[in-house]
Amino acid sequence: MSFRSAGFRPAVLGAAVALALVLSGTTMAQDAQPAAATTAAQPAAAAAPAVAAAPAAVKPGDATAGQAKAAVCGACHGMDGNSADAQYPKLAGQSEQYIARQLIDFKTGKRQNPIMMGMAAPLSEQDMHDLGAYFATQKPLPGVADQALVEQGETLYRQGDSSRGIPACMACHSIDGSGNPGAMYPHLAGQHAQYVEATLKSWHDGTTWNDDVRGKIMPSIAAKLDAKDIAALASYIEGLHSADTESTTQP
Repeated sequence: MSFRSAGFRPAVLGAAVALALVLSGTTMAQDAQPAAATTAAQPAAAAAPAVAAAPAAVKPGDATAGQAKAAVCGACHGMDGNSADAQYPKLAGQSEQYIARQLIDFKTGKRQNPIMMGMAAPLSEQDMHDLGAYFATQKPLPGVADQALVEQGETLYRQGDSSRGIPACMACHSIDGSGNPGAMYPHLAGQHAQYVEATLKSWHDGTTWNDDVRGKIMPSIAAKLDAKDIAALASYIEGLHSADTESTTQP
């Protein structure tokens, strides 16, 4: 916060004039004026510092502005948010709130990834929301599930496994994988199986992305999954399609 020094001399002169008028005609005026002026000046000199300008309020994301800012994202995530390389997640169809939250976590170091931490560092919060708004308008391309893994993956996704304390994935991510923007639960449908599997394994091994309750949900769930569970879920999610995604392939 910046501080602006109060004007001492003008305060002293003002106080002296006021005091001279009050004591006009008395023989004590000249003696009392310096001391009283100094006393009166002290509160003025210690006046409240200027209040620093509040940061500009973040507005809802602007998809048009976000499209221009997303040019640099295209190298890994695809210009329309559909990455061609399965190690990089698809961003198309992801909610503005979720993308902005992840970028904030990368910028603050709560979520660790050398590439993304560097990319997020120069972004303002408004930039993050604009990027999120743009990718939210893009349609994710559907993927294909491994039919050998569909049954196990679908059971875990839709029913969970109460005997092991594993909740159904659809409870947070919805039955069609479209997520829950309000709660910042991500869109999953069509996500690359390779990326989902790597992320679930990371959570299984104890990685967390934040220190709040929401950030600790998935690590606690993934810890109960074995390698077969993770592979089946990842494949099923890639083949899962949102209601608004056109596809001839169903998991």
